[in-house]
Amino acid sequence: MAGQKFEYDEKGSTFLYFLLSFLGLCLLPATYYLWPTSSRDEEPERFKKSCSCENCQVKKSRLKRKDPWKKTKDRMQKLLLISGWAFLAFLAYKVSQFDYEYANFDPYEILGVDLGASNREIKRAYHKQSLKFHPDKETGDEKIFMKLTKAYEALTDETAKRNWELYGNPDGPGAMTFGIALPSWIVEKENSIWVLGLYTLVFMFGLPIIVGTWWYRSIQYSSESVLLDTTQLYYYFFHKTPSMNLHRVLMVLAASMEFEPNHNKDIKPRPSDNEEVPGLIKQFTNLGEKNKERPLCFGYSVKARALLHAHLSRLSLPQKTLDIDRAYIVKKCPDLIQEMVVCVSQLMMLAHAGRLPMSRLPSLETIENVMKLSPMIVQGLWNNKSPLLQLPHISDDFKHFVTRKKVIKTIKQFAQLPPAERRSILRSLSPEEYSNVMAVISQMPLIEMDVRSEVLDDEETGKITASAIVTVTVKLTRRSMEDLITESDSNEQSHSAGTAIATKDNGKEDETQSDIEKSKKPAWVKGGGKKKGKNAKKGSKKAGQQQPQSKKKNPPKAAGKGNTSSLQPVGTGDHSSSLQEHKKEESEEESSGSHDTDSGSDDDDDQHGTDTRGTQGSTAEVDDEDEEAEWEKFQNRIAKKQKMKLLEGKTRISHPVHCPFFPEEKQEFWWLYISDRKNRSLITSPYHVTTLMDQEEIPLKFSAPSKPGIYNYNLVLRSDSYLDCDMFHSIKLDVKEAVEIPTEHPQWDLSEEEDEEENEGSAISDYTTDDDIDLSEDSD
Repeated sequence: MAGQKFEYDEKGSTFLYFLLSFLGLCLLPATYYLWPTSSRDEEPERFKKSCSCENCQVKKSRLKRKDPWKKTKDRMQKLLLISGWAFLAFLAYKVSQFDYEYANFDPYEILGVDLGASNREIKRAYHKQSLKFHPDKETGDEKIFMKLTKAYEALTDETAKRNWELYGNPDGPGAMTFGIALPSWIVEKENSIWVLGLYTLVFMFGLPIIVGTWWYRSIQYSSESVLLDTTQLYYYFFHKTPSMNLHRVLMVLAASMEFEPNHNKDIKPRPSDNEEVPGLIKQFTNLGEKNKERPLCFGYSVKARALLHAHLSRLSLPQKTLDIDRAYIVKKCPDLIQEMVVCVSQLMMLAHAGRLPMSRLPSLETIENVMKLSPMIVQGLWNNKSPLLQLPHISDDFKHFVTRKKVIKTIKQFAQLPPAERRSILRSLSPEEYSNVMAVISQMPLIEMDVRSEVLDDEETGKITASAIVTVTVKLTRRSMEDLITESDSNEQSHSAGTAIATKDNGKEDETQSDIEKSKKPAWVKGGGKKKGKNAKKGSKKAGQQQPQSKKKNPPKAAGKGNTSSLQPVGTGDHSSSLQEHKKEESEEESSGSHDTDSGSDDDDDQHGTDTRGTQGSTAEVDDEDEEAEWEKFQNRIAKKQKMKLLEGKTRISHPVHCPFFPEEKQEFWWLYISDRKNRSLITSPYHVTTLMDQEEIPLKFSAPSKPGIYNYNLVLRSDSYLDCDMFHSIKLDVKEAVEIPTEHPQWDLSEEEDEEENEGSAISDYTTDDDIDLSEDSD
């Protein structure tokens, strides 16, 4: 270690390398995450189909006013990032220009002579180069001249030449140096005060303040960015009132600490509240402002409750005072409702686990009322209002949603109507307003559920035994109602085209019908239709009528197979039963068709003399292929679940929601859970689906009942954004009795005689010899 020394960077070359790498590591992720992008460039189709109603325009202008410096901030971010990349390019250029004195020192290359040149040639080349680069000359360069001199000495001096050949340096072996990639001015006495001041500012003040702020915020908020005091408030009221109606859920929501000035600095009481809030309270009869429970009777809670009632009633409020408070309160509600769902589900699970008394078990209606409150607030509607009011240009006095056959109650029923009926119902709207309505409907969700129940850890996955862990895998497929609109339009076009063809070919059908009746021969007629009488005429008439009826029935049946799944009403309990009936009809048709084909194939086998015994011999190969296919499916399923776990919680982007009365942009989220309607209990905790773009597969696990029998559960999918998009699916579990595990293996059961023999012969080992046995007998 005698020849080692540490030295700082004098010229700044190694420091530039450090700065270049550090700046590159910072600029790459910063450009990826901070480069401002326009939402119009990312989603052009969305803005082409976006609603341009009055409420949506007001919302867009409000969002622009909320952040007026957005464009300026985006430009500043772009400017900073571009300047950072320009500085990075400048540093790269500076680093490339560095020429270290001893880096790749080759005297032959510097003088421009060949390897093994004579001293005369070396001297001539040195004189020629030195005349050109001498510092006294106009074209002189001191650096190059010093290099030439050193190269000349390295090739002419024997000691320098030997050092260069051995060590690569004409001066001989150098001491090992360790450089620090920091400029030397950092350790100079003149700059020590400034360096120490910077260290003190960063590590003694800046870092503790940042860590303290983060820690103070983390201990105040939960994972959903909700105050922990609010979470405790929810636990208290849901434990106090296990069965809570929708009106009381709204009261508890308004009492959240996010709306209290002492817990939230964004809430600022105004002097105008003394006049405006009492006037607003008088407009509602069921507000419950005389409730004496704390904190439901506090002023901030009553004000927030009145503003939520005004929002659900779609009342106009003063723009500069109460409307600003309403927008802030409504914006916070989705996260608060999600925290409510988590609190209620945890209380229900604790009660089922025996940690809470069953008398304090929250009812199933309580958690469902909490979930129902979310789409009400997002759309600004009470639950007793028509879901059609979610559409633009539709108000309470709009009473035309009635056709000749039925009353339209849901948006999906309206989307399934033919275009002419849809336009006639909205005949009071202008073409532009009608296009806005259809654009909003085409973006609304249409969900399909594929449900599979199994026990993954068992050999027989389809068999469910008592107390087994059941996994219900739900595959959600998200489409838009635009598919229903296009299907109804195509059905109407095909129907109109079919009626036109039918009218053209009506005469030809009559002619062919008469020909068929004439050529039809009853079985009892021998002479080919010579028999005349009443019975013969009736039989021929019936035979002639049956054939066209069968021709008319079959085509609609075949055409309807492809559309039954898409035309099922969303959110009805008959969804699964109708699908089962449809599958039953298809299986009957396939079975009837299979009998015909089998008979025909038997005839063909008899005619051609084919041998069918080869198929029996290949059953083992088919079984092996089926096992391999099932194993591949199982592996793919596990891979999908692992991938879903990795992606879980990384994003909260699905599809934008049309909600002109909600102050912010909203994404479609869902709750998925299994419940027992008979016992009014929750089987699985609600799973919050936040990434449903096209398809998503979600596993729900729960323990099967401890007693065998048939159990009926309900799989529920609830939307937090729309009022009429909930879905229900019935799950029927046939729970078998669990197989008892034998405590003792049958091969290990020993009789009493064998036990006695073993006890007597236990002293004799398997490795003892006859001599050992004789010695033991002699000793006895």
